[in-house]
Amino acid sequence: MNGVNQDMLPDQLHQALAAIVGPDRLLDVDNDRFTYSYDGSFLPLVPAHRPDVVVFPRDVGEVVRIVRLCNDHRVPLVPRGAGSGRTGGSIPVNGGVVLSLERMNRILEIDRKNMMALVEPGVRTMDLGRAVEDVGLFYPPDPSSWTVSTMGGNVAENAGGARAVKYGVTKDYVLGLQVVLANGAVIDTGGKAVKNVTGYDLTHLFVGSEGTLGVITKILVRLISKPKAKKTLLLMFGSIDDASECVTDMLSSGIVPASAEIMDKTSIQAVARFRKVDIPVEAEAALLIDIDGPQILLDDQAGAVTEMARQHQAVQVSVAQTSAEADELWVLRRTMGPAVAAIAKNKIGEDISVPRAALPEMIRRLGEIGRKHGLTIAVFGHAGDGNLHPSILADLSEAGARERVDQAVAEVFRAALEVGGTLSGEHGIGITKKPFIEEALGKEGVRALRAVKHALDPNGILNPGKIFE
Repeated sequence: MNGVNQDMLPDQLHQALAAIVGPDRLLDVDNDRFTYSYDGSFLPLVPAHRPDVVVFPRDVGEVVRIVRLCNDHRVPLVPRGAGSGRTGGSIPVNGGVVLSLERMNRILEIDRKNMMALVEPGVRTMDLGRAVEDVGLFYPPDPSSWTVSTMGGNVAENAGGARAVKYGVTKDYVLGLQVVLANGAVIDTGGKAVKNVTGYDLTHLFVGSEGTLGVITKILVRLISKPKAKKTLLLMFGSIDDASECVTDMLSSGIVPASAEIMDKTSIQAVARFRKVDIPVEAEAALLIDIDGPQILLDDQAGAVTEMARQHQAVQVSVAQTSAEADELWVLRRTMGPAVAAIAKNKIGEDISVPRAALPEMIRRLGEIGRKHGLTIAVFGHAGDGNLHPSILADLSEAGARERVDQAVAEVFRAALEVGGTLSGEHGIGITKKPFIEEALGKEGVRALRAVKHALDPNGILNPGKIFE
């Protein structure tokens, strides 16, 4: 690659950007720029990561002009949604221009006949979900940040969520994209035709590309029928093995839950204190399960799951009888992050994915890694698809704590690879995981990624410093 210009933003470019978006949609004051120098990751604040300017386009025409300017001047351009990512994917590590897409936030179409929706990248996931449910349809991907995360960010990271076990992740719903390439060219990929093998699958090339290959300006997603009913169960077990085996038996029996969330002892004790609820003293693990579908089937399926739980020595079984009770059970899971964070001064949350059968082994390894480095690691995640979120608890102000945490994080990633898993289930690679990308994909795999990047972004302006060096 020719490389980007990391010097201060040229005055000529600054003036040209202001002419495109106007003064009310451009930030260049230091305090404003600081807000766009970090995301939801645990990465320390670095002055060099402050963008030179932040711009807020309102349509694809403005995006095209901004991208062309940055490419002509070889200035880094970092697309950004809500900044809720956990791996540093939207941090401008080389300064330059942050292209905030939060004002391109229109739901352009809900096509009920074809069961599809067309949205701009700044639409919040929650807003799309509620809009389509109002007309009897359903958009299943539900990242935990869905109240703030945007569709563009979800596509860039291939976000998942609790419902992935039954319904899949973002890539399973994206049918087409409008993308602005690094040279300012606009391409449209995919479309409303359900079957489409015309040329390479460019749509899914951009899904999960973390803004390194193009700027997504429109997203076409498929929708499904809204489930008729739902039932929620909270199951407590005396061991993590019993909880994992219960999930395996449930799936083997033909019952595919909408969600199957697993929590270890540290996590459930944390949320019990946080929410001021009682849990059995012998509980070492918990499963929070949603089953959905026709109402006539749910009671039988809930009964079958309850029986499986008892066969695996469940110490407590709770079945929500009302939607309010179900919501209360889910509050336990959705407050897991802050509950665990309250245990220690710092919480370093990670994201790994392993085969379902490897869950007990992986959780045991996480415990060993924590003990080795004198750290507590709380574990929760999506048992149905093997996606775990180990949270390392520490006080990073203590001498040597950062080094111990860094060593533990590296061992967590390597352990995931050793049991047949991967570095990320839904948070992407960004900055935090790129040192391990070659271990995961091999030299030739990374070489292939580089070749794609160079073909689409020869000057390396799009979100530089992410995924690989």
